[in-house]
Amino acid sequence: MALATLALSCILLSLNASAQDSDTEPAESATTIFPHSATARWWVSGQINVVFQAHPDFHALYSGPNSLSAKGEHATSRVLTLYTGYQLTNRTEAIFDLESAGGRGISNALGLAGFTNVDVVRNPALGSKPYLARLLLHHVIALPGKESGEEENAERTPTAILNKLPVRRLELRAGKMSLADYFDVNSAGSDTHLQFLNWTAVNNGAYDYAADTRGYTVAAIAEYQDRNWGVRFGEALMPKVANGPSLDFNILRARSENIELELRPELQKEKKAVVRLLSYVNHANMGSYREAIQAFLAGIDARPTIEAHRRQGRIKYGFGLNAEQEITKTVRVFGRLGWNEGQNESFAYTEVDQAVEAGADWRPERWRRPTDKIGLAFISNGISRLHQLYLALGGNGFLLGDGRLTYGREDILESYYTAHLWKGLYFSPELQWGGPSRIQQGSRSSTCARTQAPSGALIHLIQSSLLTTQSERFSSKPESAP
Repeated sequence: MALATLALSCILLSLNASAQDSDTEPAESATTIFPHSATARWWVSGQINVVFQAHPDFHALYSGPNSLSAKGEHATSRVLTLYTGYQLTNRTEAIFDLESAGGRGISNALGLAGFTNVDVVRNPALGSKPYLARLLLHHVIALPGKESGEEENAERTPTAILNKLPVRRLELRAGKMSLADYFDVNSAGSDTHLQFLNWTAVNNGAYDYAADTRGYTVAAIAEYQDRNWGVRFGEALMPKVANGPSLDFNILRARSENIELELRPELQKEKKAVVRLLSYVNHANMGSYREAIQAFLAGIDARPTIEAHRRQGRIKYGFGLNAEQEITKTVRVFGRLGWNEGQNESFAYTEVDQAVEAGADWRPERWRRPTDKIGLAFISNGISRLHQLYLALGGNGFLLGDGRLTYGREDILESYYTAHLWKGLYFSPELQWGGPSRIQQGSRSSTCARTQAPSGALIHLIQSSLLTTQSERFSSKPESAP
């Protein structure tokens, strides 16, 4: 009821804004249900994401409590988000977002480290009651220097509404947020609304970024940006337990440090290129794979149980590489590499210790479909030797656990076609294929079709069982990507 009331308020506000504010971007109305002002101090918008997925029967040598079901199944998830923002000054903005997540993923989001639907909440017991997703302040400080006073245009999105930024600047953010909005971002491979859906396609699988079960944390980020490079540092809260819904506010014992260097070289004339180098260190009440294995082999534990061998202050660290390159004005390629130490418990995102990704997308302008997009990505995920042995002896993680293990890398191929139907309505069939994995030797595939409906306010859509509804990030452009 609360979300319905907010939705109605959004619709009325958006309609009023479009009627009174003549300074809107013409292209915006083509890709959202309602137009957005390019200059108004406030922002109100919404999205509905519904994902339907299914997979057929496949052969599995064995199954356990955390296995992907070998029997054919289907599942539907939904996420409703209300975005609001207010520009306090020309350099300061406040963001406030509410969200509701419901439905489920195939096999209740178990059995794959590269799970097929990033919208799925891994704890169904949380229910679909609306919750606070983001509440943060963002302040920009113009820095003196050769480019002092020079500004550049900034694209307005639901999570960033300032439309002018100094070229040389310091940006400060603090509050509740998703670290994935700011770290390991890739314009060709991060948008779950109009691009890929697999957990390890939209994020670096080996980046165990600090977050609660829903994907959010409380953090502070400082970011320096210059014309051709930037660097950002974030300090964030960790969950109290692995994949837990509650954050630990004692930063002396539990926290996450994240640093990312961003380089924007001109490798080809007038072709955008970005390279991002990431490092992170998590401190939390983590279990040790080695200690869990030793206790089982010594007869102390009936089976390897990592939860019984947690210790406050353990560290998990890792590194990531993220790159993208425009080939033509309609074709981009991108890739990621990731590694973490793999000795201590996977804690916040997924159970991956090494990750490789390569992909590309294309906007078919020659078909007179400039806002459509076709994407293809290949991902290969791996785990450390200790992690392998823990699972092989019968241990369970928060995602993985078959009772035994015949190890093989988890190879995933994902493709999609996002078709722009009308204003903010998109239809997007996609296919994911997974080869022999660390969980079960055998091949499997997942199919999905989706419809995106970005709007100036939350809207209600009716779809068939073969469709999903998702919204874009309310960009006025075909693509520029939190």
